[in-house]
Amino acid sequence: MTQTTLTSSTTTSTATPSGLRSLYLIRATFSLVWVALVATTSSSLTSTDKPTAIAAVLLVIYPLWDVIATLLERRMAGTGSMDHVGTTNMALGLAATAGMIIAVFSTIGTALLVFGIWALLSGAIQLVVAIRRRRTVGAQWPMVISGGLSVLAGASFAAKSASATSGLSAIAGYSAFGAFWFFVSVITLSIRSRREQR
Repeated sequence: MTQTTLTSSTTTSTATPSGLRSLYLIRATFSLVWVALVATTSSSLTSTDKPTAIAAVLLVIYPLWDVIATLLERRMAGTGSMDHVGTTNMALGLAATAGMIIAVFSTIGTALLVFGIWALLSGAIQLVVAIRRRRTVGAQWPMVISGGLSVLAGASFAAKSASATSGLSAIAGYSAFGAFWFFVSVITLSIRSRREQR
C-alpha cells in the first residue's frame, strides 16, 4: 500500500534500515493525514458522483506523493539512474497522476479505475522489492504483505469501479491499511537493528 502506495518502497539497493524507518514513518504519517482529509471532506462520494475540487486534489496528490517518496528513497540509497525498479515505479506513478488528472473531470468511478490499476501495478513492484530486500536489509515481511494486499485491493477497485456502491471510502480504507503496514515495518526494522547491535 503504496500507497500505495500506498505503495509505495521501491529501491533494491543499499538503503539503510534507519533510513527506511524514517521514510516509512513519513509515508505512514502522510497516509493517515490523507485518510483524515478524505474522511472529513469526501468519504460519502460514490462512483457515479463527479469529484469535488477537494476530492480531485486528494486523488491527484496520492500517486504523486508515491513518486516523491520513491525519489527520496533513491537519493537516500544513492542509486540514481541505476535503480531500474525505482525508475519504473516513478514512471508508473507519474502516469497514474496524469491519468488521475484526466479522470477527476469525469466520475469517481473513473478515478477508482485509474487508482485500482495503479495500486495493482505499484503493489506488484513493492512486493518484488520487499522480497529482494530480505537479504540485504531484512525485516521485510510487512512490506511483502502490504504489496500483496495492494495487488488484491487494486484489482478489486478496478473491478468494482462501475458499481454504484463503490466510493472514496474504499480508497481511504486502503490508505489506512497502508499506513498500518508502514508502522509495522518501522517497528520490525527497529527490532532487527537492536538485535544486531547486541
